[in-house]
Amino acid sequence: MPDIDNDSIKREWDVKSPSSSNFIKEIVNEDLKTGKYHNRVHTRFPPEPNGYLHIGHAKSICLNFGIAAEYSGLCNLRFDDTNPSKEEVEYVDSIKEDVRWLGFDWDDRMYFASDYFEQLFQYAVQLIKDEKAYVCDLSAQEIRDYRGTLTEPGKESPYRNRSVDDNLDLFNRMRNGEFADGARTLRAKIDMASSNLNLRDPVLYRIQRSAHHRTGNEWCIYPMYDYAHPISDAIEGITHSICTLEFENHRPLYDWVLQALNLVDPPQQIEFARLNLTYTVMSKRKLRELVEEDYVNGWDDPRMPTISGLRRRGYTPAAIKDFCERIGVAKSNSIVDIAMLEHCLREDLNRHAPRVMVVLRPLRVVIDNYPEGQVEMLSAENNPEDASAGTREVPFSRVLYIEQEDFMENPPKKFFRLSPGREVRLKHAYIVKCERVEKDENGQVVELHCTYDPETKSGMSQAGRKVKGTLHWVSAEEALPLEVRVYNHLFNKENPEDEESGDYKANLNPYSLEKLTSCLAEPSLKGAKSGSTYQFLRQGYFTVDPDSTFENLVVNRSVPLKDTWAKVKK
Repeated sequence: MPDIDNDSIKREWDVKSPSSSNFIKEIVNEDLKTGKYHNRVHTRFPPEPNGYLHIGHAKSICLNFGIAAEYSGLCNLRFDDTNPSKEEVEYVDSIKEDVRWLGFDWDDRMYFASDYFEQLFQYAVQLIKDEKAYVCDLSAQEIRDYRGTLTEPGKESPYRNRSVDDNLDLFNRMRNGEFADGARTLRAKIDMASSNLNLRDPVLYRIQRSAHHRTGNEWCIYPMYDYAHPISDAIEGITHSICTLEFENHRPLYDWVLQALNLVDPPQQIEFARLNLTYTVMSKRKLRELVEEDYVNGWDDPRMPTISGLRRRGYTPAAIKDFCERIGVAKSNSIVDIAMLEHCLREDLNRHAPRVMVVLRPLRVVIDNYPEGQVEMLSAENNPEDASAGTREVPFSRVLYIEQEDFMENPPKKFFRLSPGREVRLKHAYIVKCERVEKDENGQVVELHCTYDPETKSGMSQAGRKVKGTLHWVSAEEALPLEVRVYNHLFNKENPEDEESGDYKANLNPYSLEKLTSCLAEPSLKGAKSGSTYQFLRQGYFTVDPDSTFENLVVNRSVPLKDTWAKVKK
């Protein structure tokens, strides 16, 4: 875990303060006070099914479903499936699974923008009849050229003043597939001199021959998001359309569409700051690149910030919800230190995760004065934070394994682990003393010979017998082999995109995954189920991976024990 600088801490705590934790609630409270929307609160979570959800979406899920629950309102799940070239059923299914896993339910209110394709088309016909939309023959590049700049107004399309009849005829022919992809668009007729570029006759429909995951080849024209979204909100009776800050400049267009169609009780768009996390990219396009170009092992790779990746790594719904609550809802963009997310997970797992002993890099230890062939079962607590978790028994014998890093032949002054002539306590067991060291032909330590004091069994009176070090261990004969996957940050820079070159992939961490294949665990882990999480004493929290079988146990490190965030916070 990298050290946390003071600036990052300030950034973090600026995100949320007790007095301004949720400005959206203030808006809702005022609307209820004035009777707007007839005292209804109805939100929606509207993902595009073009990839898996990530931690930023989790913030939006918690916000939209949370607001609805707090005010006894409703929240819809609506898929913004207006771009069939990038959308798949796989993504729809994964999104539904993620929302449910977080603990939210849309009941019978799951919708798709594609549910409204015919209505959206008829609304576009209405705009044409009202002379608020026209068919344009300019190419995509020409539209960009005519658009102007932030300091110069745009130019009107030469097709802007077509007659209503001509526009209706062309728009119907677009629907019927008479024109090539990109040959024509339907554009709103607003203001080419507007200071807001989004109001300079934006495209409402484009021709795109792509099979849709729900409608197949029924349509060859598809509505743009800025057109479909406000109408979908209005059709569903949404009151508060909560979206991220990048849509702030799109709000005038959102309002224009609703006003131009004279829709009753139009919803209001409210923007909040999206979640930006250190050592992470949050662009779905970039995450998709990482998957498709094999930089990671799928959308649920535990290094990914996707909800499925976090779930596979061992994150819990409670930890993610706690994180979203702590960062609050802000009006301006900021960056959140990933250490805070890890801290929320530690706090949750510390209360619930059973403790076990696992040696990641084994070093053989022989206790010379312990009887050969004897196996002693020792009592070990399952979770000191939860007395109801009870105890388990772990086997102790003459030959054990400890961590390689827990022994040094020539230790520094403040090394309180094992070294020649020094004593340590073995957790739940005895005090042992290192008597002799064996090395291989290369001079590497391969085995320690120790003695134990039978009068120092854990739980017995130990007056005058104090040692500073306590080590975890496993009994050699009963040890369970397992593979441990140690995950680190996917990127080696706090802000992977903060580079002049703009190549975020140049900042990928080549050491983001380390596979340890010689690990040994106490036998209680045998048969551990996929998704089960444990605290490996002195190592961190680890979760059983779906790759595991009964014979071959594979675990992922969810989060290390070290908690720099908590120390700095104090």
